Amino acid sequence: MPAFICTTCGTQYPEAATPPAGCSICQEPRQYVNPLGQSWTTLQTLQRTHFNAFRQHEPGLIGIGTMPAFAIGQRALLLRTGNCNVLWDCISYIDDATVEIVRALGGIDAIAISHPHFYGAMVEWSHAFDGVPIHLHADDRQWVMRSDPVVSFWQGECHELTPGVTLLRCGGHFAGGAVLHWSNGANERGVLLTGDITTVTPDKKLSFMRSYPNLVPLNAGSVQHIADVLEAWPFEAIYGGWFDRVIPSGGRQTLRDSVQRYLTAISRPPAD
Repeated sequence: MPAFICTTCGTQYPEAATPPAGCSICQEPRQYVNPLGQSWTTLQTLQRTHFNAFRQHEPGLIGIGTMPAFAIGQRALLLRTGNCNVLWDCISYIDDATVEIVRALGGIDAIAISHPHFYGAMVEWSHAFDGVPIHLHADDRQWVMRSDPVVSFWQGECHELTPGVTLLRCGGHFAGGAVLHWSNGANERGVLLTGDITTVTPDKKLSFMRSYPNLVPLNAGSVQHIADVLEAWPFEAIYGGWFDRVIPSGGRQTLRDSVQRYLTAISRPPAD
């Protein structure tokens, strides 16, 4: 039986003879149901029309994204540390070519995901790489649509996957919203992989939203909490959830400036 995938958010559901009546992720106010109605596809159908592209962002960090873009359109990141390969965030598409390429790059030892909108076909990816564990924050447990023994829930404010690679709970967009800190990235100055917990904007700054597609802003307290969590960690570069959403340098100051810009914008009338 197929494991149906929502065409709007890309979440894969358990194998079934027929698709669910609706997508729980899209019915929640942070996402949306397609105005044309709920629709579904399968991995087998996508494999007729799509493929994955790869881009090296810096040594040890390779982006993997589906072409043409599907659902939310995010790309995953393969982090290669030398002793542990981590897939950060996930996408809905995987095929034999992707598996062969990733295995040639050392495979995957663990999967970690920032928040439920990027769960994609995480169980499918895990099974393709010998059932590696998927690390999700326990605060987002309710949003796992395809349960499986490979899913592991971490709790608290941080979780070290391997030396120098740490998950940080920031909350905000989702209660368990997390970013990944890689201490050896950016020539050992540190890197943040943020998904859209702190999203990289077109002007190479950052912003924060409760709902991105519905343009619902995040409250000031949540934004300040994100800033406080990240202030304790050294980082130079920030990688958002899409190929072009990258801040290659000056990340710490960019975060400070972006938080101030955001808090000013939601607390004061426009100057002009």
